[in-house]
Amino acid sequence: MEALKAEIAVKRKTVEAVSSRPNKYMRRGDIERLKEEEERRARGTKEHTTKSVTPFQESRVSESPRPESSFNISNEETVRRLRAKGQPIRLFGESDKDRRLRLRALELLEEKDHERQSGQNDFKKALEDVENVERELRNKNKEKRREVGVIDLDLVKTDPDKLYPLIYYALKRTLKEWEESMDERPEHVKRSTQGKMAAAIQVQSAEYLKPLFKTLRSRSLPSDMLVRIAEIVHYMQKRQYQKANDSYLRLSIGNAPWPIGVTMVGIHERSAREKISTDQVAHVLNDEVSRKYIQSLKRLLTFSQTKYPPDDVSQLMG
Repeated sequence: MEALKAEIAVKRKTVEAVSSRPNKYMRRGDIERLKEEEERRARGTKEHTTKSVTPFQESRVSESPRPESSFNISNEETVRRLRAKGQPIRLFGESDKDRRLRLRALELLEEKDHERQSGQNDFKKALEDVENVERELRNKNKEKRREVGVIDLDLVKTDPDKLYPLIYYALKRTLKEWEESMDERPEHVKRSTQGKMAAAIQVQSAEYLKPLFKTLRSRSLPSDMLVRIAEIVHYMQKRQYQKANDSYLRLSIGNAPWPIGVTMVGIHERSAREKISTDQVAHVLNDEVSRKYIQSLKRLLTFSQTKYPPDDVSQLMG
């Protein structure tokens, strides 16, 4: 009997040794049993830690998720930011912590509004700003044009030297407005054949007018031409384009019987000799430079009539 018990004990030890060896494969039931044991062990550990927390620690843990913990700034900085936003620096019965929380809430609201209006709206706002700036510049230019007085033709007899800067800045202003009107055209108009020709004419006129501007700066323009150009600018400012066109014709082709400048028609005196004078000659035939800037004056006159039409239709030039 004792031999049988000893044999059973040996067999039991052998079985336990074999079962204790590491196995490469595990049963599904063993895996589930191990997971349940781990969950039970973790649950017991968590219950043990919650029981060990004091009431004071519980209050600190409950207060930790507040946003004030991540928004810790000084009172001076809080006051500065609230004043920058136009908000009261302290409400009735408000503590420093509540004041910081109120500032944080205001900043979060501003961030959400900014995110809501970002993206394409920013580009749209930039375009609107550019349009507003351009509109203000155009209004300022119009106001400047209104503020500039009309050239007084009496200065031709009293003080001709004052006419030079007045004519210079009036023509410069009109030329600048012509250039701006070319830039304000739509893109498809600029790319068309007529649009390109109009831009080329504007650039050519600006180039042709440079000798005239140089002569005005040096105050070396002939007196008869000064009178005619002053009349053109004067009537152009008053929107009397028919009279301005008449002054242009007297400047360009003159009203003499011989426009090329013939002042001696024979060796004998004649009764109509005094009608032939040098101020009636055609300055457009003097040289090529004069012809170019006198023709450019006509172009400026045409542009001014297009942009600033007269109130009276009879003042339109043909």
